[in-house]
Formats: sequence, C-alpha cells, structure tokens
Amino acid sequence: MAIINSFISWLIKKRMHNIELFMNYPHEVQQEWLQKLLLAAQDTVIGKQYDFKSITSAEIFRQRVPIHTYEQLKPYIEQSMRGESNILWNTPTKWYAKSSGTTGSKSKYIPVTQESLEECHYNGGKDMLCIYCHNYPETMIFDGKGIALSGTHRPNEFQQDVLVGDLSAIIVENLPIWAEFHRVPSKQISLMDEWESKLEQTARATIDKNITNLSGVPSWMLLLLKRVLQIADKKDIHEVWPNLEVFFHGGVNFSPYKQQYLDIMPSKTINYFETYNASEGFFGLQDQKDSNELLLMLDYGIYYEFMPMSELGKENPKSLLLHEVDKNVNYALIISTNGGLWRYMIGDTIQFTSLSPYRIMITGRTKSFINVFGEELIEDNASKALEYACQRTHASTAEFTVAPFENEEGIINAHHWVIEFEKEPEDLEYFTELLDNALKTVNSDYEAKRYHNMLLKMPVVTSVKSGSFYTWMKQNHKMGGQHKVPRMSGNRIFIDEILTINLSENL
Repeated sequence: MAIINSFISWLIKKRMHNIELFMNYPHEVQQEWLQKLLLAAQDTVIGKQYDFKSITSAEIFRQRVPIHTYEQLKPYIEQSMRGESNILWNTPTKWYAKSSGTTGSKSKYIPVTQESLEECHYNGGKDMLCIYCHNYPETMIFDGKGIALSGTHRPNEFQQDVLVGDLSAIIVENLPIWAEFHRVPSKQISLMDEWESKLEQTARATIDKNITNLSGVPSWMLLLLKRVLQIADKKDIHEVWPNLEVFFHGGVNFSPYKQQYLDIMPSKTINYFETYNASEGFFGLQDQKDSNELLLMLDYGIYYEFMPMSELGKENPKSLLLHEVDKNVNYALIISTNGGLWRYMIGDTIQFTSLSPYRIMITGRTKSFINVFGEELIEDNASKALEYACQRTHASTAEFTVAPFENEEGIINAHHWVIEFEKEPEDLEYFTELLDNALKTVNSDYEAKRYHNMLLKMPVVTSVKSGSFYTWMKQNHKMGGQHKVPRMSGNRIFIDEILTINLSENL
C-alpha cells in the first residue's frame, strides 16, 4: 500500500492548494467558468438560440437566458437522447442519469457528458478523499476496501451505445482503475437490477473483507449494514469490520438516521463525512472535522446562481450571484454546467452558513415544504425538531413524512406526522409536545401560527408499523439508487398511501 499512500499524499498537497485558490478567489473562479461554459456551447442549438457568443457578462447572461425547470429543458434533452448532436453541449452525451424525483412518477433524464463526469463527479470523489485525508492524516482507509452502493443502468431506447440509469451506476461503470481496485463488491454485483438480491449478495461478498470505508445514501446503507449484522450474528459492525473508520454519506438528511447508526456503530472512532452529490453535479463537501457545513466547490465546471424563495412561482424570477447572497436565507439552487444544463433549477434549497469561504447547508426541496397558513415549514426545520424530540425521549426513527392534517369536517388545521420508529417513545403525547415546541424554536412563522391554537393546532403524530415505508418504496419501484422518501408535501397523497400500507397485514 506504500505506493497508493504516496500517491494520495502527493494528490492531497496538490489539490488542497487549488481548493485554497477558489476559496480565496471565488468570484473570479466562477466568472472564468461562466465564460468557459458559454464558449464551449456557443454553437449548440441552445447557444445559438440565446446567442451565447455575444454574452460578455453575468448580468447579460441573467437577462437573456431564462431560468429553466426540467420540463422546459426536456425537449432539448429528448433531442439529444435521440442522437442529435450539439443540442445542449458541444460533445457527445453518452450517459443520462435517471432521477424519478420524490413525489412524481415521471422520470427525469439528466445528461452526463464526459466533461461533467471527469471535471465534476470524479473530481468530487477525489476531493472527498483528499479533504478527508488532509483532516485525518493518520487514516488507514487505503489499507482496506470501500463499499459504495450503486444503482443500475440500461441502454437508451433510442441509442444502444448510450446508457441510462442511476448516476451511481454510471460512475461505477466508468471508474478509473485505481478506484476500481479499492472498491467492493464486484461490478457485476454492484450493477445488478434487482435491489434486494443485490443487497444480499453485497452483504455476503463483503462480510469477510477488510472494509475501511463506506459510501452511499444513509437509508439504503443502513439496510446493508443490518443485513451484514444478521448474517454475522453480531450487534456491532466493528465486530465484523474492525478497521471501518468513515462513512461518506449524502443524498438525504442524515439526522433522522443518526441514532440508528450510533446503535450499530457505537465506536467513537467512526467518522461521518457529508457530501452533496446529485445527478446534476457534485456541489459540496464537508471540509471541517467539527462541522457538517458543506464547502461549495467552485471549480467543477458549474456556474451557480441563487434564487430567493420569495421569487418562486414568479413569471420572471430574479436570481443572485455568489457575491450577492446573505447568510441564513433560503435559496433555490440554479446551475449552468458542463453537462449542458443552463440556468437549471434543480429543486434543492440551501442556506449559506459562511460567506468567507462559501459554505452551505441543504435545507430541503422547492416542492418539499408545508405552508398551510404561512408557516413555511421546510425539511431542515422538521429534521432538527424531530432529532430534538427523539433525544429527549430516547427514541429513534427509521423514516418519517409530514403532510397537512384534515379534521373530521375535512378542514386542514394541523400538520400530520407519520413516523416509523426504530425505538418508540414511552409517551407519544409527550413526544408530540416536545416536537411542537422544537418546531416553534426553529421556525418563528410556525410559532406565530401556533399562537393560542388560533390558526394551527398541535401536530398529530401517527406511529406506523416497521417496514411501512420500505413497502411503499418497493410498491412504487423506488428501491435503491437515488430514491428518497418524500419528507414533506402540501397534499396527502403519499401519507395516505403509507397509512393504508400500515393497516395491511402483509408487511
């Protein structure tokens, strides 16, 4: 392992210098990337439509090119998928990351170019290791193997040599040799179609390996770890993998799963390292040992804009550039990328926690919030309040979702929390009271609407049977990969389906 460790040491020193450069000169780096992107795409269909050649500033770019939703970019993407060239980007697109979203059944197909794969996603993976090793110079992760859970892919129906699938599967399919050497299980197992069989084979193929690191979505990785413990007949994952030292996680908020991980990985030597990697790009990395704030990665071929949530739904919404943002304000993320996405609103919301350097936290989704009476409760509020209530009552959750509650007269007057507990609180009424008070603390609008129960009543909490959420995911073909449980919704469609499953005897 001496050669690998020497290479990593060299890589860390080289890359940390570049990271410091964009931390010190963020606006210059972003302006440079905007010009690079416009130059590369000036002769594409979309480049000609908006005359990229004559765009000489960020302000002109904002004025001329509209903010796009997926539905607005979809016709261009479909042209590209049919084999037409120079539509959104000037090089061939050989991969499309399939994302079904959280509440809708329609799939999104995000173009993944060679440039975005190498300059963005792979650089993000390398930087993840570099920053971790920089923070933990005594690490031994390269003395063993890493498990990275992935989805699957298939040929595009229009072009057999073009692949469509989970971003994780696209990355595994194209991994460099050095990365492939370090990971388990085999590519054959990693890219299996059927999720439950893949989970079983992954557990059995890795249980006797020297596993030092894990990478994946917390909800799905938890299922793998629990299966490994079942097979090994152990309660602590360190009894199976004594050299495990880090879990690189992303995709969903970690806090609802934190206690479950502490239960099966109680050792204080385990490090948790958060990433912000989506189908559309690799956006952020945790760069501090004592904080899960995410450093916004500014040199991955992504140009950023930030739309205040007050602009959401307007005909001509305004966006802000990096130097115009403020801390602790909820923004919808807008990106232009070397994957051919132009002023694309990806659906995530973030807040800046630091402006020098630029660090962020993910707060939720533009469509994942509840605003019955103007309380504007977002996912981050819900996760923090739930974590507090669990800590105070020694409970832990497996999954949860929130939607408006309708009373017997069909009037919406509260929030309905449906929670699958890993460990239930002894007193659900007390738990609900703690949850309500925590929500008041983290959201002043919620507190105002709860005043004397005049507008918003006490939350209604329903505990459902173990496996209810998993069954819903399975029934809706949302197993593994990038699929997530919808946390918050303005309607009751999802929550009613979960409650129906809960009443079933076939869980």
